Amino acid sequence: MAKTEIEFTGPIAAAAVEVAKSVSASVLFASVGAVGDLAALQSALKKPTKLVLVCRDALDEERAKQVSAHVLTVPAFELTRMGQIKMATLLAFSQQMLEAGDTFVFVTGVIGHEIDTLVVMRVSEEFELFHSVGQPKLTEHIRPTVFQRVLTTALELAHEGREGKPVGALFVVGNHREVQKYCVEGRINPFRGYTEKERNILDDAMIESVKEISKLDGAFVIKGNGVIISAGTNLRPAIAAEQIPQGLGARHAAAAAITACTKSISISLSESTGTVRIWRRGIMITEIERSPRGVVPPPARPAAD
Repeated sequence: MAKTEIEFTGPIAAAAVEVAKSVSASVLFASVGAVGDLAALQSALKKPTKLVLVCRDALDEERAKQVSAHVLTVPAFELTRMGQIKMATLLAFSQQMLEAGDTFVFVTGVIGHEIDTLVVMRVSEEFELFHSVGQPKLTEHIRPTVFQRVLTTALELAHEGREGKPVGALFVVGNHREVQKYCVEGRINPFRGYTEKERNILDDAMIESVKEISKLDGAFVIKGNGVIISAGTNLRPAIAAEQIPQGLGARHAAAAAITACTKSISISLSESTGTVRIWRRGIMITEIERSPRGVVPPPARPAAD
C-alpha cells in the first residue's frame, strides 16, 4: 500500500505544477504532511505562482522552513478532503493570501498519507467557497486572529463534541453594537461582570469555558477584537434570511439573518451533522464537513501524580 501512495505523489505534484502554469494560477497550495519532497516542488514552480505550504503542526512548520515559501498553519482536524481545502483556502482568503478573481491549485490527500487529490478553483466562480467576492474583505472589521480562533473553536466542537456527545453552536462576530439591537438574552449572561481581558476568546484559558457554555441554547456575540459580549443570546433579526439551503433549521436561519442586517460574520455548527458553516451578508460563504468518523471523544489524560 505504501508503494502505491508514493507512486501517486510524484505524478500528482508534477501535474499540479503544470496545471498551475497552464491556468496562470496565483497560488499553489500543498499540504506539507502529504508531500515528500518540498524542495523539488518549490524549485519546479515558476513565478508568478507562489507556493503556500499548509501546515497542521510544529513538525510541518519545521519542514516548511527548509524551503522558500509562504506558510499557512491550519487547525489539525480530521476533515474530508474538500473540508481540508475549504478550511485552508478560507483562512488564506481572510489573511489576504488570495484575492477575488484568483485561480489556485490545491494538492492534498487523506491525513497521514501521500497526496492523492488535485483541485483547481477560481475564487470568483466557486459559489460554495467564496460567495463573499464583491463584498468587503473578511478582515475589514474582524481581526484575522479572532476569525481563525472562532472558526477553530467551532471545528474543535464539531470534532470533539462535549462529553462524547455532539453539540450545536452559533458564533456572531463583528460590530457588536449593531448585533445587540437584535438580541434578547435568554438567560443570565455568563460573561457579565468580567473584564474585557478576562473574556477575550484569544485567551487560551477561555476556550474550555466557551466550549462548556456552548451546550446552552443561544448565540455567542463577539467583538471584532475577540471580546465576548454575551452567550446564550437569542437573536431576533428584523429580516428573514432568504437564501438558506433546504434542510437547515432555526440556528442557521438566525446565522444568515443577523449577518444580512449587521456588519458581522456568523459561524454555525450543526449538532446533527457536525458541519461548520460561515455566513456573510445573509449568504452562506462555505461549509466545512466533519470527517465521516463523527464525534471523536478527546484522548484520555494520564492521572495526576
